[in-house]
Amino acid sequence: MQRLYDFLRRHPTWVDGSWAVLLLGLGALYIADATSLPSHARIPAVPIVLALCAVVTLRRRAPEKMLLLAIACGVAQLIADVGINPADFAMLVIIYTCAATGARWASRLGLVGGLLAASIATVRWPQDNATSWEHTVSIAFGTVPFALAWVLGDSIRTRRAYYAQLEERAARLEKEREERAKMAVAAERARIARELHDVVAHNVSVMVVQADGAAYVMDAAPDQTRLALETISGTGRQALAEMRRLLGVLRTGEPAGDSDYVPQPDVEQIDDLVEQVRGAGLPVDFKVEGSPRPLPSGLELTAYRIVQEALTNTRKHGGPNAGASVRLTYFDDGLGLLVEDDGRGSDSQLYTDGGSDGQGQGLIGMRERVGMVGGTLDAGPRPGGGFRISVLLPVKPGG
Repeated sequence: MQRLYDFLRRHPTWVDGSWAVLLLGLGALYIADATSLPSHARIPAVPIVLALCAVVTLRRRAPEKMLLLAIACGVAQLIADVGINPADFAMLVIIYTCAATGARWASRLGLVGGLLAASIATVRWPQDNATSWEHTVSIAFGTVPFALAWVLGDSIRTRRAYYAQLEERAARLEKEREERAKMAVAAERARIARELHDVVAHNVSVMVVQADGAAYVMDAAPDQTRLALETISGTGRQALAEMRRLLGVLRTGEPAGDSDYVPQPDVEQIDDLVEQVRGAGLPVDFKVEGSPRPLPSGLELTAYRIVQEALTNTRKHGGPNAGASVRLTYFDDGLGLLVEDDGRGSDSQLYTDGGSDGQGQGLIGMRERVGMVGGTLDAGPRPGGGFRISVLLPVKPGG
């Protein structure tokens, strides 16, 4: 039964053709009945009935054309004196079809034709000895089926349009959800890239400095060499732990264990960072101003990474005798950072163009981090030499 239903749904013209065959049989009985049809109207009645059956058969394929054909059949009936017959049911069907699926002009034309059909038929074939009141009642009852057919078709059109709008809205929402998911993935990948850059750039630079120092004093000062190697080992383990934490975000298979993750660094760990940099041979003056207090974790991570990247850049670009200073200032509405060095400095045009020096994307990462928390960053060469980075990280009310 379900297969038959699916077949008929895929071939609606076959269904309409079956109804047309039934209508043709009723029309043939009407033509053959000598009492219902005048003899002079018998011959023209045949093509009219056939045309109305074709209207039912092809109503879904070409509703507008079939409406015009039905109107032509109605006019031919008036001229040839072919009275109301069973095949005229096709007019109700085509009015419904045009109201449901046809063009708007066809729907309106079908409504007007249907409302006038009963009146025209009553005038063309009046009832014998009928009063004006009876004619009025006959017209009213004859008009109701056409009006109901149009109303039913128009309601079907409205419901289909409503469902189509719901489907379009659902498709649009699904597309927007996919776009948001893609944006979230891209943002997460960018965050991971920044984290990896910070971890690798900082820790590897410390390891390189310590390795160079160890090679220099290997024969003359074994104790210093051993200390440098211990620093390299500790820094390497820290870098591996950080990288495991970040790469765990990208895993799609087995979940990472708790040992693969470490806490996100915060403002309190800047002191340890400074000590680590001092141990790598870079003099750093670190001061905290204002009243320290807990801040949002994202803001504290941003502050830590800014200091880390700035000191890494000083070691890479400041020269052998460079020194640095870090000022951490707590304001009522935010956190201020000032990192300066007295090294060789850099070309101001380099930073104006975005901070890509061909060796890394440090300043670009800083700007992205600061922008994500709604802060401001000012970076550039200092007058007289060196480089300066000033950052203001606002704290949202209630944050």
